[in-house]
Amino acid sequence: MIDAIDRDILSALERSGRASFKELSEIVGLSANAVADRVRKLEERGVIRAFRAEIDPAAFGFGLRALIEVKMESSTSAEQFEARAAATPGVVRALVTTGRYDWVLECVARDQQDLQRIIEALRAGGLTRDTYSRIIATEARFDVLKATKRRA
Repeated sequence: MIDAIDRDILSALERSGRASFKELSEIVGLSANAVADRVRKLEERGVIRAFRAEIDPAAFGFGLRALIEVKMESSTSAEQFEARAAATPGVVRALVTTGRYDWVLECVARDQQDLQRIIEALRAGGLTRDTYSRIIATEARFDVLKATKRRA
């Protein structure tokens, strides 16, 4: 069970994954050791999946981000396509989805020509039936905890 203190810890970590146990302890009113124990337990239970840096692709010359939706051929397995996506430079995230398309891929590219190279690499070899691409203009992220708050 996730109690109010765990929620406060998680909320603070969503805002800043680098928050120290001391900083978290000041937010929730527990000792740093008690906070560290709670964070460790949240990790063990899989509530906290990872701590990582969010890196700006533009720092490496990838100024274009896109979503590519992919419809697989009926003979293509999910494992086959996942391997193709993982081997394609520029693909940074792959999601299996419901609806008209089977996958949504998040990609980074230097420019439109580089994006076209990614699309062609994904289409090569007869694994895909159709693709649909959209360039990401802007992005806004929202805390998971805000989205999961119980409604009255």
